[in-house]
Amino acid sequence: MNFTRKLGALALLAGIGIAPAMAAGNLLVFDHGIGVIPVSSGPGPGGSAETVNRNIVRGVQPPGNIWVIRELKASVKDDARIRVDGRGLLLGGGNSIGGTANQSVMATLICDASAPFTQYSSSPIGVPLDANGDFRIEDTLSPAPPADCASPVLLIRNLGGAWFAAGIVAHAN
Repeated sequence: MNFTRKLGALALLAGIGIAPAMAAGNLLVFDHGIGVIPVSSGPGPGGSAETVNRNIVRGVQPPGNIWVIRELKASVKDDARIRVDGRGLLLGGGNSIGGTANQSVMATLICDASAPFTQYSSSPIGVPLDANGDFRIEDTLSPAPPADCASPVLLIRNLGGAWFAAGIVAHAN
């Protein structure tokens, strides 16, 4: 295949979203997201549990209510730049269901599979959620993550530190 054909094929793949995962300089790419369910289990007999296990991910606490996310795409570059595009990050329960509770969010990457967990985060100022739950984070992680992020978890967090959503790894170098 000649250079022109390869370039055309790459442009076609970029148009359908495959090329970004293969783009040079990407340390990690995340495609799709998972909203938080704050309680992971309720041990105990009977129909209601008096104690519950919070859904803590790598030392990061969940919020007090369910959050859902319609779509999430993110990339972390070798130079620690991060871009996250989120759609439909909304409350999934309670009296304010379907709303944003006027939250702002930030991104945190964690590469450690076991404690101690080092957090690589975007600005703690965060970005506000649009009324429909959409947001975009374009920032630099601090501190810079290692070139070998062996067990990546990307968390979308509120400014209080609770995680609302997690990214699904699509590509890791």
